[in-house]
Amino acid sequence: MVHALDEIRRTLKPNGILIDLRPVEDNWQVEIASQQKVQLAGKLTDVPIGIADDEAAFRAMRDVESRGWFTKEREEEFAFFYYWDMPSEMKEFLDTEWEGFEKIEEDVYRAAQSLWASANADARVRVRVKMLITKWRK
Repeated sequence: MVHALDEIRRTLKPNGILIDLRPVEDNWQVEIASQQKVQLAGKLTDVPIGIADDEAAFRAMRDVESRGWFTKEREEEFAFFYYWDMPSEMKEFLDTEWEGFEKIEEDVYRAAQSLWASANADARVRVRVKMLITKWRK
């Protein structure tokens, strides 16, 4: 990652801005959301490779900051939501797209199914992803 950041530094104009925008592993919440309320079904389980990727990204940014390549100007966390119409669609997505990074345990999946089945007709399943955005100056 440091090599890629070195290439960004090389090509970025003086005083240019680098935006670091990425999800951060944090046992993301599985929720059932309707117009009336949001119910927590449980949390996803972070998989070791995803945690290792996060640690490597944080390490790389600390490294380039210590080298004086970039200066952190601002950093914030915010929620980003993935939505599905049904729990089965969410599970299929997690099993194929997030395999190796996030895992849904059977008890959380069953809780999502139960909450969704008893919710209003407008209810959807969602995962609340923790996002990090950092503004770096060259």
